[in-house]
Amino acid sequence: MNKFDDKTVIITGGAGGIGMAAGKLFAQQGANVLLVDLVEKNLKDAVSNINCDQKVSYHVADVTQADQVENYVNKAIERYGSIDYFVNNAGVEGIVAPIVDSPIENFDQVIAVNIRGVWLGLKYVIPAMLNNGGGNIVITSSLAGIKGTANLSPYVTSKHAVIGMMRSVSQEYAAQGIRINTVNPAPIETRMMRSLESGFAPGQEAAAKEQLSKMMPMGRYGEPEEVASLIAFLCSDEASYCTGGVYSVDGGASAV
Repeated sequence: MNKFDDKTVIITGGAGGIGMAAGKLFAQQGANVLLVDLVEKNLKDAVSNINCDQKVSYHVADVTQADQVENYVNKAIERYGSIDYFVNNAGVEGIVAPIVDSPIENFDQVIAVNIRGVWLGLKYVIPAMLNNGGGNIVITSSLAGIKGTANLSPYVTSKHAVIGMMRSVSQEYAAQGIRINTVNPAPIETRMMRSLESGFAPGQEAAAKEQLSKMMPMGRYGEPEEVASLIAFLCSDEASYCTGGVYSVDGGASAV
């Protein structure tokens, strides 16, 4: 018997590297998976990459819009009957710039996706989980949620904020059978890091990656699958006493 047989997970940012890796792992372990993202083509590609069509579907939604968040929750219930797990993962990095040069529009977008989107996800998923007797939620924060990084103030602010959000909401629903934690990845081999490398060192992305890798005690970026494994563990019964926690998956970077 698989770990997540007959269970259902929603994954926002489901077309990205971490979201897709999580979707694949949950599907392999028997779960029904609803991937949520903004661009339909990217979602179709993710479903194809996971190659488990009978278990995986997708829904196009903007996580910053309340009606669209409520709609993806309703779609999951319509298709699969309940929501057992929620990987609240959608996020954007914004541009790399010191605060005085950072456009206000960039700040607004990062905060909207990374904070408002996470908050709305919790607001609409939690009632569905309560109706089902409980559930498990994992929010994707970052190493930037526990440390500062120059020239990324909107992103760093947003990732600190979701840890505070998680700590508050986890207390509200712990006694009602809902566990909520964050995972905090260091640099991971995803599109986001390609964008950040370009922002830190335009035209010298390989050098930027090499420098960032050397800052990791393990000397490398993580893989999306390594983050997905931690997410799956936190959703599983093996983590039944884990809630309100901040879990690093960072090659030792948070210890430096």
